[in-house]
Order: sequence, then C-alpha cells, then structure tokens
Amino acid sequence: MVASIHTATVTAHDVIRVLSRGGNLTQLGEAIAHYGRIFKTRHVLACVDVAAGEPYRREIKGMRNLQEGRHALARHIFHGRHGELYQAYREGMEDQLGALGLILNCVTLWNTVYLNAALDQLRSQGHPALDTDVAHLSAYLRGHVNVHGHYSFVAPTRQGLRMLRDPDAEEPA
Repeated sequence: MVASIHTATVTAHDVIRVLSRGGNLTQLGEAIAHYGRIFKTRHVLACVDVAAGEPYRREIKGMRNLQEGRHALARHIFHGRHGELYQAYREGMEDQLGALGLILNCVTLWNTVYLNAALDQLRSQGHPALDTDVAHLSAYLRGHVNVHGHYSFVAPTRQGLRMLRDPDAEEPA
C-alpha cells in the first residue's frame, strides 16, 4: 500500500476508503491494525524482560537521545519564531519545514566534516581518540551556530577546510 501511494498508483484517499467505511475499520483495516499490534507487543515485552531487555532499552535510549539532539538543534535554529509555524496554509508550512530541514542537514554535514577533521588531526598528532569516546560524539552540536545577526552567502574563495585549533594550545578565557 505504501509503495502504491508513493508511486501514485492509488491515492491515499482511496487507501483510507478501502481500510475504513463509515468511521469503522473494514476487515482489511482490522487485519493491518492487528498486524501492527504484533510489533508493539514485541517492543513492550522486550522492554519489560529483565535479563534480555537491558541491551534493547539502551539501544532505544540511544536512538531517543539522538533524535532529541536533532530536535534541540532544530529549536536552536528556529528560535526566532519560538518553534511555531506562522503560515496558515499547508504549502507555506511545507516550505518552512523544508527550509528548516535543509539548514539542519547543512549544519549536521558541517559538524560531521569538522568533527572528522578534528579527530584525524588529533590522531595524527598522537593524541588518544578512543573509539568508545568517539561513539559518544554528536553531529548535532549547536554552540557555534550563530542564529543572530546578518549572514553572507558568498561563495568562498579558498579551497578545503578552515584551520583547526591547536589541541595543545590553552583555551581562551
């Protein structure tokens, strides 16, 4: 069904009509609902299982923390409107959310490229960068993102990455 909607073979309206009539689910709708409950039940049982549930709960918590980091970055970027969409029509909201998603992806890419460059520099200079520590790094850092002021979108004249700070230098006060 999802592929049919995605390829525009059928409309979402037609699928809803097949799954529900008069506000009640059809037999096919009931079957799909029961099928979905299987996965929800498996999820709940995996979380409740004391012995085997701990790794699963850690995995879920890691995914949740990752998503929360992305939402926090989005709130930081979208601060001017306090996270609220002000367009009264759907197309305007799609434009705003699309622009926000584009900026989030740009910041995430920037952070990823520079985190990798910093790690490469640290390792090449003999500083320890353990994989267990690297696993806790996030591409959703936001302290360096200036959301106030004016922006310039002129193509850069230099090639490559900016200079990284010297890891042996003292931190500025």
